[in-house]
Amino acid sequence: MTWIKRIIAIVFGLGVVAAIVWALVPRPVPVETARVDRGPLRVTVEEDGRTRVHMRYVVSAPVAGRLDRIALQAGDAVQQDAPVAWIRPAESTPLDPRSRAELRGRLNVANATVARAKAEAQRAHLAEDLAGQELERTRTLVQQGALASRDLELAQTEYDSRVKEAEAADLAVRVAAQEADANRAMLATFDGTSASKNMAVEVKAPSTGRVLRVMQESAGVVAAGTPLLEIGDPSSLEVVVDVLTSDAVRIERGASVIMQRWGGDEPLRGKVRLVEPSAFTKVSALGVEEQRVNVIVDPDPSDKGWSKVGDGFRVDASIVTWESPSVLRMPTSAMFRAGDKWSVFVVESGRAVVRAIEVGKRNDAHVQLLGGASEGETVIVHPSDKVSAGVRVAAVQ
Repeated sequence: MTWIKRIIAIVFGLGVVAAIVWALVPRPVPVETARVDRGPLRVTVEEDGRTRVHMRYVVSAPVAGRLDRIALQAGDAVQQDAPVAWIRPAESTPLDPRSRAELRGRLNVANATVARAKAEAQRAHLAEDLAGQELERTRTLVQQGALASRDLELAQTEYDSRVKEAEAADLAVRVAAQEADANRAMLATFDGTSASKNMAVEVKAPSTGRVLRVMQESAGVVAAGTPLLEIGDPSSLEVVVDVLTSDAVRIERGASVIMQRWGGDEPLRGKVRLVEPSAFTKVSALGVEEQRVNVIVDPDPSDKGWSKVGDGFRVDASIVTWESPSVLRMPTSAMFRAGDKWSVFVVESGRAVVRAIEVGKRNDAHVQLLGGASEGETVIVHPSDKVSAGVRVAAVQ
């Protein structure tokens, strides 16, 4: 009986020792892991944007007088040169010699504006012709294999831009001519000491489109230059995205733009037409002054979602500065600084091993690996201060 008790005591003692040893053995550190793999990588500049009508015109009162009530409302269609408002002579303002001299001066200015607008239009058409010739020359060289297809895309974009500039210049000529005609008619009508109450100056639409906004709805006396209404084509939209100047230097003309959170299920797409050459100062929500510049984006005409978007709509724009369909990549959250180099914890035989890596392009989710890790290796994501070289680790789901 005594030997049985001894055996039980020895077994109990061994169990206690085993429990103490088990308690003292360090547990593996639970970590979140990911694999180094190959996949697409896209680097973008993300900022808020606003849509606006590409060609918009503020129709102003060409002369001072009494404005008749404007019957047009926002959304109404108008045709080019159609009357949109009438301004009658103000009863208490006779056209004295000084007023006639001022009106003649405005007519001279308007005539000079017409001449200048015509010169600008001629220059724009010459630039359009030159861009067209360059486009045809580039197309021929691309077909012969002397140039890359990207050169053809840039030449096509340049030609389209010159066409738009020529159209705008032609419209500017028509607007200036309308203003000169209005001043000429005023001078011919009111070339006396009193003005006829039955005469009225027609304010005509400078372009075909729709009324975007009516600024002066009620009848009343208006001064020359008073904004009356705004006209534009809502189907001809562009997106204005203001970005930091440090990001703007990485954005190229023709870069793809993806716009989300505009209200629809699918993202809208477009291309960068212009990075404006002049920046401006903007105060951020934290009160920090930032230098920003506007990036102008043209919508993709094949994207049907743009038909639901109007003037002044907000979008979240992602401007692509670099992308590749297949790169060696890993999560950005796995890398950390070790001295002056980027490093990562690689899991080898259940233990964390520090590995120096070389990185390339990156975004918020992934980073391109240029060296230091191979495809299929496991890395630790968001390593805590409990993880160090040689520590046993256990992956958690």
